[in-house]
Amino acid sequence: MRLLGLDPGLQKTGWGIVESHGSRLIHIANGTVKSTSKKSLAERLVELYDGLTEVVAEWQPHSCAVEETFVNKNPTSTLKLGQARGIALLVPSQAGIPVAEYTPNHVKKSVVGAGHAGKDQVEAMVRILLPGIQINGPDAADALAVAICHAHHAVTAANIGVNIR
Repeated sequence: MRLLGLDPGLQKTGWGIVESHGSRLIHIANGTVKSTSKKSLAERLVELYDGLTEVVAEWQPHSCAVEETFVNKNPTSTLKLGQARGIALLVPSQAGIPVAEYTPNHVKKSVVGAGHAGKDQVEAMVRILLPGIQINGPDAADALAVAICHAHHAVTAANIGVNIR
């Protein structure tokens, strides 16, 4: 099963694609979709939409997982992040791809084993789980972690006869 993980952000939305063959994971691709900070919020959301639409069209994932938003101290930043996250939920759903959601702590616990792991620990574990990988930035590493988390849940669900696609 080909899985897309998304780490939403208004400036950069990370994406990572892995294939899950039972408990074996294979890295397919990763990167970031960027928006132009000098553009209006609406134009930036269109850039994210267009970029994620290209990723979905090119890589044809079967399932998607999106990291849930954490609350910042700045409510304006949280709202903008939520709007970018809305695009991350919309694009795969609009393409008919089922979308799961995981909290940042859940992703970290699934990948690293500790819910409060640092970004460097997450990236190191992604490199261990996907040997030889070229990671295209920290946002892509986080997105790959989301995809790995989703893959782990898909394997567990399949083993107990539940379909989470």
